[in-house]
Amino acid sequence: MTAMKPRTGDGPLDIERDAHGLTVRIPVDGGGRLVLEMNDEEAAALRDALADAVK
Repeated sequence: MTAMKPRTGDGPLDIERDAHGLTVRIPVDGGGRLVLEMNDEEAAALRDALADAVK
């Protein structure tokens, strides 16, 4: 039988670069993590969109 682990959103925002691009793990309310995989162009577009949103 497989051990069941609790799914929590605890932990920091995590970003790592691998052979395919960037993997971003974002803790979310209610447990778990939102995992995004993107290339450099998509990351730059996200950065620009977020910068516009906080002005």
